[in-house]
Amino acid sequence: MKTAMSRFQIHDDLTAPEGSVPVLRGALSTGGQLPNFLGALAGSPAALRGYARFRSELRHGHLELHTLERIALGVAEHYGSAPGLAMHARAARAAGLGLDEIELARDFGSADEREAALLRYLRALVVDGRPPMHLHEEAREAGWHDEEILEAIAIVALESLAAMVNVAGEVPVDGSVEQSRTLAAA
Repeated sequence: MKTAMSRFQIHDDLTAPEGSVPVLRGALSTGGQLPNFLGALAGSPAALRGYARFRSELRHGHLELHTLERIALGVAEHYGSAPGLAMHARAARAAGLGLDEIELARDFGSADEREAALLRYLRALVVDGRPPMHLHEEAREAGWHDEEILEAIAIVALESLAAMVNVAGEVPVDGSVEQSRTLAAA
């Protein structure tokens, strides 16, 4: 049986560089289990602190959780991030999204027309690098204000970082690394 292994060491608060330990302990105190992505990112204290600060600021934004999870699913799918897809599918279910909405969100879509307008705009940004003006106007006409659109773009950037680390590092889906740690200890 082959076990998924990350290219980056997946740290915990005992193995991480000193500068990453406070952030990891803070994440452990609020979440219980440390995601593999954060354990991998902990290899660079500056990158981990930057990510944590960016995420912390965005928690005070105006976008609802179901919108954030739709965006995260679209980004994770775009980059082919299995850990991101698994984590955000669970979070989306917890936020009240049905399986059909989760599947649509993976392609930046939604049955909710307001959500769909924003997601089409963001899809063009991620895929083409520059959304056309008509998609920007469509998002505004659907009721999205500039503050929300800018916040959504920031979420795309944050989730893109997570997805790129997951893909570049071949970070395993949460839960799978425990098996490899157990095997390594045996």
